[in-house]
Amino acid sequence: MRETQRTDSPAGLREPCRSLPYRPADARRTVQRVVAERCRTRAVPCDDDALDDVLLVTSELTTNAILHGGGITGFDVDVDSGTVSVSVSDGSDEIPVVEAPVDERGRNRLGGRGWPIVCLLARDVSVAGLPRGGKRITAVVPLDWER
Repeated sequence: MRETQRTDSPAGLREPCRSLPYRPADARRTVQRVVAERCRTRAVPCDDDALDDVLLVTSELTTNAILHGGGITGFDVDVDSGTVSVSVSDGSDEIPVVEAPVDERGRNRLGGRGWPIVCLLARDVSVAGLPRGGKRITAVVPLDWER
């Protein structure tokens, strides 16, 4: 069974719709609450280190939406038997890319580490264009390091 916390559409919600997170900390709190509730009520395995990974992925996706995508336009958290899917939408059509940590002149770049972190920690990452422009990035992170 899949449980969903959606913040961009009221259809089919188990809980009242909440406003979009406007800071990564708000998104992390939402993810932590939804995961803790699911682990408590459904006996889903919840490894603390794996939860830390989910929270880091949430921070990176929301920060990137704010810095590079013009802000967060949608946010979803889905928890099923052993994974957490975090989806963040923004207004930019640009797809994230991995850049070298140094530029062509050999100078260290500021930033640029978030997307590689997401790709490293997530089991699956997808980027989908949205009908009205922008994109939705979904990262699926295991809740149990054994999986």
